[in-house]
Amino acid sequence: MQVTTVHHAPAGTDHTVIGAASGLLGQYRAAPDEAFFASPTRTLLAEGVHARVPQDGRPLAERVADTLARARRDGIEHPLVVGAVAFDHDGRAELAVPARLRGCGALRDDPLIALPAPAADRIDWNVRPVPAPEAYGAGVAEAVNRLQDGELSKVVLARTLELQADCPLDLPAILQRLARRDPGGYTFGVPAGGGRTLIGASPELLLSRHGAAVVANPLAGSVPRSADLGEDVRRAAALLESPKDLHEHAFVVDAIRAALAPYCRTLDVPERPTLVRTAAMWHLATTITAELADPAVSALELAVALHPTPAVCGSPTPLARAAIREIEPFDRGLYAGMVGWGDADGDGEWVVTLRCAEADERTLRVFAGAGVVAESRPEAELAETSAKFRTFLDAAGVPR
Repeated sequence: MQVTTVHHAPAGTDHTVIGAASGLLGQYRAAPDEAFFASPTRTLLAEGVHARVPQDGRPLAERVADTLARARRDGIEHPLVVGAVAFDHDGRAELAVPARLRGCGALRDDPLIALPAPAADRIDWNVRPVPAPEAYGAGVAEAVNRLQDGELSKVVLARTLELQADCPLDLPAILQRLARRDPGGYTFGVPAGGGRTLIGASPELLLSRHGAAVVANPLAGSVPRSADLGEDVRRAAALLESPKDLHEHAFVVDAIRAALAPYCRTLDVPERPTLVRTAAMWHLATTITAELADPAVSALELAVALHPTPAVCGSPTPLARAAIREIEPFDRGLYAGMVGWGDADGDGEWVVTLRCAEADERTLRVFAGAGVVAESRPEAELAETSAKFRTFLDAAGVPR
């Protein structure tokens, strides 16, 4: 059994073979033992399962390390795990060492990714929001009351759309549309357990590690894009100066700085955020770089130490978690967890599981959330989640 691995190309070089990345994307079939992951550095297609990470009471990093060590003893020269981890630390982790792994350069560096994706099928959709919009607004208002009472600094509240199709879904085509719309982001299709697939395109890197070099790129504070160029620029500029959004963003950056500091020899945190854009949204972003004090600490260990950040949970974390459980009428499952890969050398890329859905043959459960602070208004957070839904809904061909 042979597993091929993707090696980091030296900075400033490009070893991309034209058509390789888009070719792997085109070969993804959403099978129960198949996973696809694309980032700004690489594209991976995992097929078959050599070993699954067990679901037991041990810490996740320990379970993964043991699974990778066994795979190496089995003769896999460069084993890695790929898959998704739930929002709750005591939730499930759908991670496996693939039987076969193919990899190449980034989708964004493949010129063929600019070719159009297959058109969406005409589907009659039955859409059920959970909770209903008015109930979500009431939840935001309740959270604002707690924030104004000083109980919390921030809480992230999510909602879902449950969609039923009148015919089987073409999940590989949905992934194609997600990837070709934002090829510079993080696109994934991985098993979600129970025959379901987690599919999406996240804009947010939780953490990557290559050797001793660590990068985190938290996003918090968002505004929908506009089709009008002038209005789009105005919205971006306003986001950079928005006290509410800068306040929300600062919570996330401060939390990541505090979580990373014990592990790092150096830590560089820019004073002000910049902007990241997707096809649907503008986001405030800060690129945090660090050098590990102990290079034996894996990317997964660091990601677990960060997760969940205030970008998907809130602050303080225990109180925000409690508020989410009380206010949200559903289990987040893998949504707002982390998805990616980690290898036996400790390198890896883990991204926040956003702009995604859990899918089976005819159903989609689409997720979106918004950060609530004391200045938040229910109607604004409802609009933000509606805009975030569009990333996935457009790819699935759900009419506006």
